[in-house]
Amino acid sequence: MSQPASQSESVFRHAGIASFAVLLSRVSGLVREGVMSRLFGAGAAVDAFVVGYRIPNLTRDLFAEGALSSAFVPTFVDYLNKKSRREAAHLVNLVATAIILLVGGLCVLGIVLAPWLVALVTGHWVEDAPAKYAQAVRLTQIMFPFLLLVALAAQAMGVLNALNQFAVPAFSSTWFNVGSVVFGVLLGFWAGPWLGISPIEGMAFGVLVGGALQLLWQMPSLWRAGFRFRFAFDWNHPGLRHIFRLMGPAILGGASVQINVLVNTFFATSIDDPVRGVDGPVAWLGYAFRFMQLPLGLFGVAIATATLPAIGRSASSGNVDEFRETLARSLGLVFLLTVPSSVGLILLGPSIVGAIYEGAKFQPYDTQQTALALSFYALGLAGYAATKVLVPAFYALNDSRTPMYTSLASIAINAGMGYTLVRVAGMGHAGLALATSVVAMFSFIVLFWVMKGRIGGVYGRRLRGVVLKVTLASAVMGAAVWGSSTLLQSALGVGTLGRLVDLAVTIPLGIAVLYFISRALRVEELEMAVNAVGGPILRRFSSLNAKLGS
Repeated sequence: MSQPASQSESVFRHAGIASFAVLLSRVSGLVREGVMSRLFGAGAAVDAFVVGYRIPNLTRDLFAEGALSSAFVPTFVDYLNKKSRREAAHLVNLVATAIILLVGGLCVLGIVLAPWLVALVTGHWVEDAPAKYAQAVRLTQIMFPFLLLVALAAQAMGVLNALNQFAVPAFSSTWFNVGSVVFGVLLGFWAGPWLGISPIEGMAFGVLVGGALQLLWQMPSLWRAGFRFRFAFDWNHPGLRHIFRLMGPAILGGASVQINVLVNTFFATSIDDPVRGVDGPVAWLGYAFRFMQLPLGLFGVAIATATLPAIGRSASSGNVDEFRETLARSLGLVFLLTVPSSVGLILLGPSIVGAIYEGAKFQPYDTQQTALALSFYALGLAGYAATKVLVPAFYALNDSRTPMYTSLASIAINAGMGYTLVRVAGMGHAGLALATSVVAMFSFIVLFWVMKGRIGGVYGRRLRGVVLKVTLASAVMGAAVWGSSTLLQSALGVGTLGRLVDLAVTIPLGIAVLYFISRALRVEELEMAVNAVGGPILRRFSSLNAKLGS
């Protein structure tokens, strides 16, 4: 087998490891959101928490899954390949020191400016909902240090990924989710009366604890790899300056999704729902977007994480054929996994949302509105995930301007569509979800078209074949899912039991139909993914059987 194909299989194998860890992370995240929904519902407290968390969390996409990783990893890989490990370790310390100074200062500034930032995002809350505005300011100030913790955790993740260690950093988000919900509940509901904090403020402090655990979980692996932090100052260091040059425009290039979410939050705070008024739309969008994080992280982020070191090595060595092959295979895998996921989220959205969120303070109407937003978000899932793969590919080629310009255009388009769909068309929060999806597809199309010209093609004919085959397989899967779900809900109703049975039966059925149809259509990425991910498991299982039988 050729070297490019071998590297592609390595990417799939690493993506499989990362995907499993990300799966646990996203599932634990859904558990955290489920706890929030039952404790606080979709009212004013959650609206304030979403805004308070969203402002510092903007940098999570910039640092954890965006500009820092995309700029740091290729540079770090280049130092490992062309320079000594000692010089690479020095670069790590320089970047960590810069993060502590710059991002730490930004945290202090954010805490001071929180009243202005919240007013900017929430629009009319200052006058129409002053109590909710004040609570959002307080929660923003509590959670702003999360920015520094997640930035340092992102750098640790980048170092380990560059060393082909994917499992430990991928599991770090699980520690964040577990720590934030456990300590949040303890601080808010048990220790809150003694500490003088409200339950929702306790959940905010839990976010800080979770962020610290996310960083600490990765430290032993860094130490074992020989990387120990020491303060280092050298602002003229060529490697650090190169990372800064990439990160400048990359911050805008990687932030489009989160900035668009902030813009949508601004519009959502002005929506007057006929049933809930101003309390609800922000929370519905937040809960729906959490579901999007499951397939987006499981497929898009995991594949991008595994692809980045591989294409970084290809770019560093000047092997364009290997770069093109790896990128094409990764995009094919993205479409194979995200197109069916979109169909599933649209058809099973009410059952999924109801099973996880509904209960206590989260009412059936909240389920209906959250599922509606989820269905529109799902339309852009393939665009989201493919962009996660394409943007780091541009950074590996030392091109951060193309993603930046695309991102700026997408922000402008999203703002225009949001205004039109909410203020003119009257679609409410569903219009904001639709605008976000359209912008995600726009970003993918532009980036793919530019990348195709940049490297002389991305095996476009083969990718079109994959997309057509996956779309056909997803259509057949969708028919099976719709029939199964309709039959089960007719027989069992739409209560908790009916929804759980629906999901337990219909999801495996959909996966099986998708697998066999894709195999019949000879979708090559399916076989490579199964071999790369399932092969090691089967070999270990066979080895275990041999040991037990001996």
